[in-house]
Amino acid sequence: MTNRKIPHPLVSMIPIVVLIAMLVVVITIFGSDSLSGGSQVALIMGIAVCALISTVFYHVPWKAFENQMSKTMEGIFVTVLILLAVGMLSGSWMISGVVPTLIYYGVQLLSPRFFLVSACVICSLVSLLSGSSWTTVATIGVALLGVGHALGISDAWTAGAIISGAYFGDKMSPLSDTTILASSATKVDIFVHIRYMMYTTVLSLSAALIIFLIAGLNIDGDAAINVEEYTRGLESKFNISLWTLLVPLLTGVLIARKVPSLIVLFASAIMAGIVALALQPHILAEVAGGTSMGAAITQIKGLLMTYYGPTAVDTGYAALNDLVSTGGMAGMLNTIWLIICAICFGAAMVASGMLESITSMIIKRVKSRTGLVSTTVGTGLLLNLTTGDQFISIVLTADMFSSVYKKLGYEQRLLSRTIEDSATVTSVLIPWNTCGMTQATVLGVPTIVYLPYCFFNLLCPVMTIIVAAIGWKIKRLV
Repeated sequence: MTNRKIPHPLVSMIPIVVLIAMLVVVITIFGSDSLSGGSQVALIMGIAVCALISTVFYHVPWKAFENQMSKTMEGIFVTVLILLAVGMLSGSWMISGVVPTLIYYGVQLLSPRFFLVSACVICSLVSLLSGSSWTTVATIGVALLGVGHALGISDAWTAGAIISGAYFGDKMSPLSDTTILASSATKVDIFVHIRYMMYTTVLSLSAALIIFLIAGLNIDGDAAINVEEYTRGLESKFNISLWTLLVPLLTGVLIARKVPSLIVLFASAIMAGIVALALQPHILAEVAGGTSMGAAITQIKGLLMTYYGPTAVDTGYAALNDLVSTGGMAGMLNTIWLIICAICFGAAMVASGMLESITSMIIKRVKSRTGLVSTTVGTGLLLNLTTGDQFISIVLTADMFSSVYKKLGYEQRLLSRTIEDSATVTSVLIPWNTCGMTQATVLGVPTIVYLPYCFFNLLCPVMTIIVAAIGWKIKRLV
């Protein structure tokens, strides 16, 4: 393996070109349903092309692909469990009345003109405390999307504000797995890493908040025409009660006590289930459908169905019905399927040596500080595109550039910051990346739809290059 011939960069690009071409066809044909199988087929085709070229022309043994895929797949089991927990949580928070209550009061308290900037700030704070963009989006993010919908604000704009805030907190929190990974992979103290990120991250968030504020101020004053309809519909179906807010409150306590995310999600789903049994037994009975069993058993059946499968509640308003419907764990299966395919494509690119070939070509062209940072940003984005997972992107970028930064006399904290400004924040902008497909599934807004409005995520890579060009707070090693 160590002495084998590495494919030429142009040859290495063939599987990526095939993947992108296939995805264009799939998205054109299936649209928002592309995650139901079409995108997975595109990734499998990319794997097949990569393996075919490598085994036939470069004599890479198939065992190398199997070993790399097995090694890579080991790291996603927790991710799969988190996704299933998110499915349980989204269903139980909706049916228990947690999200409907947040929507009910949110549409009356939040001004349409300041909603986008408020949503971004709220998600920033929640994510900063939790250290998880996924948890933030799956909980308060879903509620805010409902509020924005009721206020007549585009789902794309609302999703952009939610994701911008969630990824700011994820990036800056010492509890975040990506923050810990980026600092540890580059051997930089985590708090040194966080302080150094402030120079680019705070500027990017400030610019994003200004954009959301300007956009909000230009919203038509009659945008809130749905508020009365939504509140009436929610009141007629759900038992709207402040008691339901004990669930997010206790979830916040668990987060503050630094309980692992997976445990927080499962515990929160269980608490929401208890609240559903206490306050929404009529909805659980409706979910369970006709049954000859006793009332208690019927309600438990409805709760279990809420956890694992799709549920629909008739509020009397079509738009509101779509909002309060959930997919449960079953709703996450297409995402899990896609993650497995994306991870295998990344593993195939690594095993074949094609990823190494592409990145080595990029690194050879580094000639200046700005070029070094720009190349790191480009590599982080490329790895997000090709491997389909931000964790792989973070680790591989750190491995490839650590010696380069040392050789050119730059601090490792510059590398750790640049990795976060690229690999961490751009992952959610790619439809077949684990982050992109997860957030699109949870929010019900396709990645390609919310992408133009994720201003924080779009600005971070640009801001880090601008700061590098200026040389602000960038020191050379003596």
